[in-house]
Amino acid sequence: MTGPGDPPEGTPNGAPGGGEDEYRSVVFDESFVRAARLQEFSADERLGEHHSPAVKTRHAWMRLGGSRQAVLLVLLIVLAFGTAVYMGIRHPYKTPETVRAQPLRSAVVPLAPSGEVPGATPADLFAHSPAAHYRIGAAGVNLPAVLRTEHFSDGQIVSALTVAKDYIVRSSLDPRTLTGGSVRPVRLLLDTGQLDQFDRSLARPDDNGHDAATGWLVRFDPRQTRLADRNVRVNGTLAASELSPDALEVTADYTFVYAVRPAPGTPHTGPGQGIGKPTPGAASLVTVRREVHFRLSRENLNDHRLEVVQSSLQAGPLACSSRPADALRPLFAGQHAGQDRPTGTDPYARDRANPSLCGELAPAAQPKPSHPLR
Repeated sequence: MTGPGDPPEGTPNGAPGGGEDEYRSVVFDESFVRAARLQEFSADERLGEHHSPAVKTRHAWMRLGGSRQAVLLVLLIVLAFGTAVYMGIRHPYKTPETVRAQPLRSAVVPLAPSGEVPGATPADLFAHSPAAHYRIGAAGVNLPAVLRTEHFSDGQIVSALTVAKDYIVRSSLDPRTLTGGSVRPVRLLLDTGQLDQFDRSLARPDDNGHDAATGWLVRFDPRQTRLADRNVRVNGTLAASELSPDALEVTADYTFVYAVRPAPGTPHTGPGQGIGKPTPGAASLVTVRREVHFRLSRENLNDHRLEVVQSSLQAGPLACSSRPADALRPLFAGQHAGQDRPTGTDPYARDRANPSLCGELAPAAQPKPSHPLR
């Protein structure tokens, strides 16, 4: 039989009491147990001081995750933008300089008649003149067929021709311009770089090749001349060509024929006013040939403006001494130039850079009315 407290299967190894007999002599009293100090080590302490943690500590910057990527992306964009700005400022190709408007160069040549100026009614004069089949007014200023150029489209060339036509109409056909009235419609079409020269030419005209008012427009002296017919006869051509990749040139070559008569109560004697008394009630014709070269930049096309680069005007019948820089003072029906004829030009005389010139009005250019007024 087993002893009290023994397991039913008996003690191990067949020994009574099993392996506990050797500890039976060790007895812990209650005070010893209570005084015992219990200490539980942490996992790190149990692993030892030389243990490396399996997971590394993450810094605050690393914990940002996607935010850090966003910040880096913003920095890259700022850097790229700054580089682009720097290269735009310091790039090796210089920005093309804006071409300044050129000053107008003009020539005004009076044409003296070989005999007496014929006179009649305006209708009779026009019917028996070379202008019999000319169109009237703006209808005589037609746009040509348009072909695009290397750097300008059809529409841009049409725009350039339209601005030039507007200038021709306003400066050569508008009754207000012809009779010394407002020149604002003409001025509005000019490149802003030419406005000072234009204003100076109108305020203080001079035949120095730059400041003739008649280089810009056709104008009669209102103190001496009236329009006998507002229907001006016109014939000529417009042509456009590419001057450069950034500019077009338009050339206008027109002949204008005006019917005029003397202003009432105005004396018509003196230098430049011809010989003889005008025929009462008779009108006479004045023929003006204008050849004008325009330049239009791309900016001009957008602003509906142009530069008048060169102007050549021939007008008659005028006396050679009429000095038509400010206005045209034609000879009227019944008058003649007398001894005021074209004179020779001395190319060795260097005292005047731009000598006044005068030509002779061909007899064929004068009308031969069937019923002249006397």
